[in-house]
Order: sequence, then structure tokens, then C-alpha cells
Amino acid sequence: MRSVKVSDVMWNHIEPVRCGTPLTSVVKTLLHNHVSGLPVVDDHRRVLGFVSEQDCIHSLLVSSYHCEGDPIVDDVMFREPVTISPEMSVVDLAQNLGAGKPKVYPVVDHGKLIGIVTRSAILSELARVGCGVELPRYADAED
Repeated sequence: MRSVKVSDVMWNHIEPVRCGTPLTSVVKTLLHNHVSGLPVVDDHRRVLGFVSEQDCIHSLLVSSYHCEGDPIVDDVMFREPVTISPEMSVVDLAQNLGAGKPKVYPVVDHGKLIGIVTRSAILSELARVGCGVELPRYADAED
């Protein structure tokens, strides 16, 4: 189990949010991809921040109440996100999860975003592998 790395469970098919993106577009992306947050990157895929559902909820409530128009992601993103390496062990990451910790982690290699890993992905892998005993994948269990 310790040999399973973040790179084995990360998602690399989700497009990150770019600086300057209207918050309504960010919300559509979050909902479409069923994730609770996404990294915000520059044109070179360097992670500049992170935007969560909670950030969007608060900002959209305030902007609609004050009729301020559509805010952009730069106005609400968290500017010091926790990033992780693709080589990090899933077990090590799981041991660091807890209340107040991120639910989505940007995976960065050589300073550039290469994917994200979610708590759901970690949970799925831990449940699949168990305590060193390989469990059948859900699809295999139906055969």
C-alpha cells in the first residue's frame, strides 16, 4: 500500500481555473466536474491559488446582495494553497488528512500543475486495497 503514489490516483483530465475567470464560470466548472475546489493557475500552469465551493458561495451571496456584478476568481481565491508531489505516498497523504485540511490537493511537478487528488480518490484507493490485502474492484466484483 505504501507504494501507491499520488500519481496513481490523481485526476489529470480536469482543466484548472485561469486567473481572471468570472466566478459564475468557476461555479459551472466545479459543478460539472463534481469537485469541491480547483487550483487557479497562470498561463504556464504555475499554481497561484485555490478556489473552493465555500469561497464561491460567500462571494456570490455578497455580490448579489450588493449588486456588484460577477466577481472574478482572483478576488476570492486562497493565495497560499497546499500542493503535493506526484511521488507522495497515498498513505502519507491520508495520514495528514483531518478537519480543516483541504479536500482537494493540487499535484505539482517541477513547479507546474499536473493534476489534482481528492479525498474521494484517496478513500476509494484505501477501501480498494485495504490492509495490504487486495480487494476486488467494484466492476470486477460483479463478474
